[in-house]
Amino acid sequence: MTAQRYVHEILPSHVLLLMQWLPGAIFQQDNAEPHTARVSQDYLLTVTTLHWPSRSPDLSVIEHIWDHLGRRARHLTSLNELEARLQ
Repeated sequence: MTAQRYVHEILPSHVLLLMQWLPGAIFQQDNAEPHTARVSQDYLLTVTTLHWPSRSPDLSVIEHIWDHLGRRARHLTSLNELEARLQ
């Protein structure tokens, strides 16, 4: 798949459509060439994306999610605040 095809066929009809239905959702993709191309990155400027380090030895996607949630849950004072931040 080329970056142009990814931008024209996948992102608008699948990713952006889903992101509109899930306000506050975070999109994650790997470092495949169509995903990292400038045209793809420019298209996703309005979408919150989760950073995936290049050549990451960590093949578990969930580890990046836990890291992201951990950073959001720092310095909380109540259970209600924790629930609100994690949602």
